[in-house]
Amino acid sequence: MPAVTFERRGYVGIVTIDRPEARNALSPEVIVRLDRHWQQLREDDELRVGIVTGAGDKSFCAGADLARLIPLIGGQREPEDAWDEAVLGDREIAVRASLLGNDIGKPVIAALNGHAMGGGLELAMAADLRIAAGGVRLGLPEVKRALFPGGGGTVKLARLIPSTRALELMLTGDAIEADEAMQLGLLNAVVPRDQLLDAAIDLADRIAANGPLAVRAILQSARETDGMPLAAALERAMAIGAPVFQSEDAAEGAKAFIEKRTPIYRGQ
Repeated sequence: MPAVTFERRGYVGIVTIDRPEARNALSPEVIVRLDRHWQQLREDDELRVGIVTGAGDKSFCAGADLARLIPLIGGQREPEDAWDEAVLGDREIAVRASLLGNDIGKPVIAALNGHAMGGGLELAMAADLRIAAGGVRLGLPEVKRALFPGGGGTVKLARLIPSTRALELMLTGDAIEADEAMQLGLLNAVVPRDQLLDAAIDLADRIAANGPLAVRAILQSARETDGMPLAAALERAMAIGAPVFQSEDAAEGAKAFIEKRTPIYRGQ
């Protein structure tokens, strides 16, 4: 059984980390397989939205595997298989696998089936949208072990929730419940555990039903203009959005509206 599985549901690609016995931690195999599936999502024009989730109901992802990945990268153990060799041969692969700075060009939804702590929360924050099962806890506990959140957590958390609350959580290492994370704006929805994947797929389908070129341009604009001065941000947004108006999909959207029918978008 592979440590990461990939499933197609129409226009949606579902990536599942399947190591529940290890809290879905990022082992070398998981790193390599995630990298391959993100590339698949990026390059397959039939896929418009991605979902990343974990197997089981205990943990979404525990971050780096302290027994397998960290000793390998740190040189405390020698490579034992092709997964280890692949990780050592590409120093950027772990960063890409965690979605940090990995521009797939399509929205990715994190479906938090279990607790998202440390690197698991950083992976969730690297996604574009987040849905959690009720009772899930989220946090960056690294400081409690005299460690630093090395997967972008100190940057992302303060951009997603009020900075004072973000700083408190990072400096104390305390975790919060999903309901509070929802109130703070860290999550898009909290649903019963048995409805989690269905809710994520429903959200993905609603996005995938829209013009894919428009979706990609909106995502690109939101990312690239983050932190820019207003005038520069507006100029960049218009430059990104201008080609969308000239697309066949834009013409189809207007035509379908006039004809009172569902548009058929082809990403052209």
